[in-house]
Amino acid sequence: MGTTVVLALAAMLNPTLLAAVTLMMLLPDTKRLMLGYLLGSYLTSIGVGLLIAFSLHGSGATESARTTLTPAEDLVFGAIAVIIGLVLRSDLGADRRRRKQESEQRSWAERMLGGGSPRVAFALGALLSFPGASYLVALHRLVQLDPGAGPTVALIVLFCLIQAALLEAPLIGYAVSPERTQQAVDGFRRWLSEKGRRTAAMGAIVLGGLLLLRGLLELVLQ
Repeated sequence: MGTTVVLALAAMLNPTLLAAVTLMMLLPDTKRLMLGYLLGSYLTSIGVGLLIAFSLHGSGATESARTTLTPAEDLVFGAIAVIIGLVLRSDLGADRRRRKQESEQRSWAERMLGGGSPRVAFALGALLSFPGASYLVALHRLVQLDPGAGPTVALIVLFCLIQAALLEAPLIGYAVSPERTQQAVDGFRRWLSEKGRRTAAMGAIVLGGLLLLRGLLELVLQ
C-alpha cells in the first residue's frame, strides 16, 4: 500500500500532465477543460490498468512489449478509441463555428488544446494517460502480490486518483470555493505573463529536478 502511494506520487510528476495543467490554466474555461482532461485520463489510466492487472496476469506485459493483442486488449483499446471518436465527433459542429468566429483571436495555448474545447481536452487526456514507468512498476508489484479482485480494483483506482491530483485539486477548489479558486487561477495567469522567461527557466529547473527525483524513486522501488 505504501509503495503504491509513493509510486503514484512519482507518477503525478508527469511532465505531459504538468504542461497540460499549465496550458489549461491559461485559458478562459479552465474548469471545464480540466474536467474534460481528467475524465479522459481516468478512462485510459483505469481501463488499461485493470487490463494489465487482470487479463495480462503473469504474462510479463508490465516488463516487455507485446506484439499481438488478446481479445481483452482489443475490447479495452477499441472501447477507448470509440469513446474518444464519439466525443470528438460531437464537437465538430461547434468547432467549425468557433473556427469561423475566433480563428484570428486564439492564443497559442488555445491552439494547443483545440481552441479551448473540453471535448478535445477529454481526448487529449485519454491519449496522453497511458501507464508510464511508475504505474507499470506499481502494476507489476500488484500482479505479484495478487491481493484479490476487489483490492486490486481499489488499489488501481487509488493510484489513478493520486496521480491525477494536479487536476483534481483545482476542480475541488472550484466546487468548494469557486471565487477564491478563480482568483488564484487569475493570479497565476498574471504572474506567468509578468515573469515570462524567468518563469520558463525556473520551471525547467524544477521539472528537471522532479524528473530526477522520480527516476531515483523508481530505481529504488523496483
